[in-house]
Amino acid sequence: MLRKATIITMAALFLSGCASVPMEDRALSDQAKLFASPPEGQSGLYIYRDSVMGGALKKDIWVDGECVGESAPNVFFYKAVTGDKEHIISTESEFSPNNLRLFTKSQINYFIRQYIKMGVFVGGAGLEAVEAAEGENAVRGLPLARSGNCSK
Repeated sequence: MLRKATIITMAALFLSGCASVPMEDRALSDQAKLFASPPEGQSGLYIYRDSVMGGALKKDIWVDGECVGESAPNVFFYKAVTGDKEHIISTESEFSPNNLRLFTKSQINYFIRQYIKMGVFVGGAGLEAVEAAEGENAVRGLPLARSGNCSK
C-alpha cells in the first residue's frame, strides 16, 4: 500500500507544475510560423515540445554543441543551420544527453519534437524528427522561446 501511494505521489509531482522560460515577442513568433524556405546554403530547424508530461521540467537543447535554449512545455525554437550537412541535435536527459543525427538539405525546414519520458530519478528527454506537415501543425499553436539560455 505504501509503495502504491509513493508511486502515485511521484507521478503527480512529475506531471504537475509548469516550468516557464523566456519568450520572444509575438511578432518574431508569428514570422517564424510563416515557415519560409531558408536561404541558399542554409536549413531551418524547428525544435518544439508540445507535451504537458513533465510540465515542471526544463531541458536544454543544443545543436552541434551550441546552446539553442532551455525548453519548457508548449514552446518552440527556430535555428538556421548550414545546409547539406549532418547536424547533431542534443537534449539533456536523466544521465547523459540524448542525440539525434540529422542530415539537412539546403533550403528545407526540419521539425524535431522533444518529448519527456519517465526516468529513474527524474524525467528524461528524447528527440524525434517528424514530417513537415505534423511539425508545422504543432508549431502553429506554440509560442517562440528565446534562444541562448541553457542551464549548463
